[in-house]
Amino acid sequence: MCYSDDARPPLPPIGGAAADQGDLTLTSADGTRFMAYFARASKPSGAGMVVMPDVRGLHQFFKELARRFAEAGIDAVAIDYFGRTAGIGDRSDSFEFMPHVEKTTQENIAMDVAAAIAHLRSKDGGAVKSAFTVGFCFGGSASWNQSALNRGLNGCIGFYGRPGRTEPYLSKMKAPLLLLIAGADAATPLDASKEFERKLAAASVLHEMHTYENAPHSFFDRHFAQWKDASDDAWRRILAFVKKYS
Repeated sequence: MCYSDDARPPLPPIGGAAADQGDLTLTSADGTRFMAYFARASKPSGAGMVVMPDVRGLHQFFKELARRFAEAGIDAVAIDYFGRTAGIGDRSDSFEFMPHVEKTTQENIAMDVAAAIAHLRSKDGGAVKSAFTVGFCFGGSASWNQSALNRGLNGCIGFYGRPGRTEPYLSKMKAPLLLLIAGADAATPLDASKEFERKLAAASVLHEMHTYENAPHSFFDRHFAQWKDASDDAWRRILAFVKKYS
């Protein structure tokens, strides 16, 4: 489990409000209907964010995270991965996610992300001019992969992703990456992340990487209370990255 059921995202370092928010059903290119959650900024910056959860799909944490982005002026859509195998339904702690995680493919995830991007670019989604992805753990790797799998993105952000899930896509990457690394990640040794950065450089992939020394996996969510300074810094880096590449 990457975070607790009652975990809440940290507040962004700049304030605003969400003008509108709520559940949404999107349709992927293969006809799959899947759950999503939107949050519109009251003072939009013109940027949009696709929030890519970890293994538990569209959990409440990620709905609240979408609202945090809206409060920072970034229209957001959080998506669920499991429309093809679990349909539309509950994603609380009672949801047995692993059988569905095992049936996902990066290509299907990319189609779902594309549907979310299309919504953000539509009038109903905010008619954003620039689009980004951000993901966590399983979703962190998948977010980086969008640099290769979805054209037209302005940037792809990942917290504590697994390099091995992304390395096959290095040669096709176009959008810049932001890598937010937990220095004491039990799932991914720091040396693996450093080697991944070397491979990104060798492949001439534009990227920024920041390591939070001694921070554990999920420091941004499950361990926020203990790692508030790191989480606040990660927010600032995300907002700066969005501003830089919009």
